[in-house]
Amino acid sequence: MLFLLFHLGDDYYALDASQVVEIMPLVSIKRMLRSPQGVVGTINYHGTFVPVVDLSELALGRPAPPRLSTRIILVRCSEDAAQPRLLGLITAKTTETMRCEAADFVYSGMATDDAPYLGGIATGPRGLVQRIELSKLLAASVPGLAFKRSA
Repeated sequence: MLFLLFHLGDDYYALDASQVVEIMPLVSIKRMLRSPQGVVGTINYHGTFVPVVDLSELALGRPAPPRLSTRIILVRCSEDAAQPRLLGLITAKTTETMRCEAADFVYSGMATDDAPYLGGIATGPRGLVQRIELSKLLAASVPGLAFKRSA
């Protein structure tokens, strides 16, 4: 499997590349008032509004630094081809990939009840890499806000 690597603070994290639709530069984001921590706003992607979550703000309490390597990763949040749902994830130092098997990510031995989206850890090209479980990230952080439709 192919995984996209990025940083949260000084550490490497991985996202299953099969869930990635596109990697975009840090474009202008329409900020949303009174959003939960980490949910920063929305972008217009080919005529569709896509909610955006800053993973650094969600996990570390501070926004990702505005650098050239900071990206918005558009990920597919549903398998429904007729009604695909996208989510933008702001990540820092999004410049590398790695190939390994999903089974290579193993339990760290530490419970992360307040961050259930933190998956197993594997050895990557530059050290340890922790997997982000997208389905658990959505369930824990943004399901109601991100995809609620107005009447």
